Amino acid sequence: MPNLEISNLCFHKRGPYSFRIAGGECVGLAGASGAGKSLLLRAVADLDPRSGLMRLGDVDADAVTAPQWRRMVGLLPAESGWWLDRVGDHFADFSAIDEQTLAAAGFDRSVQGWQVSRLSTGERQRLAIVRLLANGPQCLLLDEPTASLDQESVARVEALLLGYGTDHQAPMLWVSHDPGQLERVSLRRLRMESDGLLVDAGGAGDAR
Repeated sequence: MPNLEISNLCFHKRGPYSFRIAGGECVGLAGASGAGKSLLLRAVADLDPRSGLMRLGDVDADAVTAPQWRRMVGLLPAESGWWLDRVGDHFADFSAIDEQTLAAAGFDRSVQGWQVSRLSTGERQRLAIVRLLANGPQCLLLDEPTASLDQESVARVEALLLGYGTDHQAPMLWVSHDPGQLERVSLRRLRMESDGLLVDAGGAGDAR
């Protein structure tokens, strides 16, 4: 089971941060807007300059290229990019996507031909999650994955993501401003303070 190990991570004059997420475990991350939660996810995804040790299972982030690491550690940003006309053009092989995943996100195969310009904000978000999971990441970094969704879609997406984490034994770091959601999806929570300190906010575990 591929545990995510973060040790003495520093970035943008923040840190050091150290924490561990076990394979199949979902850890919630709370904190005020601007506290640095999204920056932490970007650093763990090796998108910004950083120092410190990051390991997923027996793979050291410094021993592989950044694109290789990002294929293993999948980041869902708060706003995902859509740059081509049709939905299917954003997938390496749309035909390979599991039908159950599409259905869980509220779609069928016809969505492949939909025009991106006609998608609602919620549809784009749900499809961004499908696109993320289609890449088969071994770890999930989720930045407000349900912020733009209605309540029915929130329940669908929570079940889809938690099911993926369980089935693939993927460590998950889930950012949300909704305390109720973090109670539902995670047994352990971290909180980013306004001064940049990362603290244990409930459950077992250690953070500093």
